[in-house]
Amino acid sequence: MADRIADALATVGASLAGIDPADVAKACGLIAAARTVGVYGCGREGYQMRGFAMRLFHLGLAVGYVGDTTMPPLGEGDLLVVTSGPGDLVTVNAHIATARKAGASVVLVTAEPGSSEASASDLVLVVPAMTMASDSRSDESSILPMGSVYEGALFFLFEWMVADLKGLTGETAQSMRARHTNME
Repeated sequence: MADRIADALATVGASLAGIDPADVAKACGLIAAARTVGVYGCGREGYQMRGFAMRLFHLGLAVGYVGDTTMPPLGEGDLLVVTSGPGDLVTVNAHIATARKAGASVVLVTAEPGSSEASASDLVLVVPAMTMASDSRSDESSILPMGSVYEGALFFLFEWMVADLKGLTGETAQSMRARHTNME
């Protein structure tokens, strides 16, 4: 079992090592400067985005998850952060188009930088990992099937970004903790 865990972590680690730190810094700068941040992802990627939204809230940022009834409108000075690992997802394209029409900027996180979403985004943050778009082309024998490498990398990427954003916003562990819900 330990070998399988080590293999899985090494696979996700290799993906993370391929992410351009300069693009991460740019994405964090856009997030920190935004008046409101909306986040969105489909399926399991959406779960990672919900966790990221929670941490952005803990950092004191105005954030909402697209599709929730509490998502504020986006416009000038706002930012939409979306993930589309396999690229060319109809719902992601629709949300990008709506945000752009309203004047918001867009950060796309993806494993497929040649996707239609990429050309409509202000910044493309590439996570080089196997997704549902590439798993049939792969001869990897990873324990992580389909899009799991990408989804696992998202968790660590977002924690990396939260750590960077903590520094950009001047937040502390204590100030973040103070924003954690007491309704659990």
